Amino acid sequence: MSIGNRKSERPATTDRFGRVMRKLRVSLTDRCNYRCVYCMPEYPSWNPRSEILTFEELHTLVEMFVARFGIEQIRLTGGEPLMRKDVCRFVAMMRGLRILGLRRVSLSSNGALLDAYAADLARAGLDDVNVSLDSLSPQRFARMTGGDLRDVLRGIDAARQSGLGLKVNAVIIRGLNETDVVPLTEWAVREAIALRFIEFMPLDSRGMWSADKVVGRDEILASLAERFDIVPMAPTNDPASYYMLDSKYTVGIISTVSNPFCASCDRIRLTADGRMFSCLFSPSGIDLRRELREHGASERLAARIESAIFLKPRGFVELRDRASEIQMNVLGG
Repeated sequence: MSIGNRKSERPATTDRFGRVMRKLRVSLTDRCNYRCVYCMPEYPSWNPRSEILTFEELHTLVEMFVARFGIEQIRLTGGEPLMRKDVCRFVAMMRGLRILGLRRVSLSSNGALLDAYAADLARAGLDDVNVSLDSLSPQRFARMTGGDLRDVLRGIDAARQSGLGLKVNAVIIRGLNETDVVPLTEWAVREAIALRFIEFMPLDSRGMWSADKVVGRDEILASLAERFDIVPMAPTNDPASYYMLDSKYTVGIISTVSNPFCASCDRIRLTADGRMFSCLFSPSGIDLRRELREHGASERLAARIESAIFLKPRGFVELRDRASEIQMNVLGG
């Protein structure tokens, strides 16, 4: 099967609700060097290496998603994607997909290894990176992630110095870091770094989620209003709602729980072991690995992907009460 169609020949791929798929999140590994309470199980077990797709297998699938299904943006996730050996080589492999319509290659990271990788990632063709930073308090940061705040701040500096685009994401959980909303924003304003707050979602592997732990969009805005003048900005297709602070800085809030953006969702997900999830909250995914390993980039494989995209669930509004079989560190967020 030829999957090398030029960008102008690619049809847009829509689901049954008319949403056009433009973004693919690709998990490179389920392994992580942090233990964030809203993501990782306390005692994780890793997928056997034999079940993890090789870079060549991942590239075959990504090429199909770009050439056949109109994907324009790839985000590499994990676990922690920088724990995958030779990750820069895989980023460089994406360059050949630009002619097929790929416009952007991004990476989501906890930032701890960015100091060592940022320059090489930029040279390999990475466009931008999202870094998790949930607190500027070393003690609270360690309690939430098991990591060292200094490593992440060094990684952020390295990403900026390498010329990579940069966003910082902060998950806010009541009882842990709701007091960090204003300090994080003040820091981001001083550093001229894009910041987005994310509501705590019921996808943690430890079962600690409950509705009362969610610090919603309105509460985050109320905290910011004590320090800044806030003006809402016009809605976009981005999952975040954006607000102008003091007429000079834009902050985002991703309010999946209190104000789901499912109606405009344009994302699908591929795990490191070859499962495709059309929704972050899907209770299960479809196995692409077996078909790929037995028959390569076949028409039957393409048909399975097309069917899964078409049947993409309505989203969190439909699936919030259904248990998922997959952990966040496997799915990649």
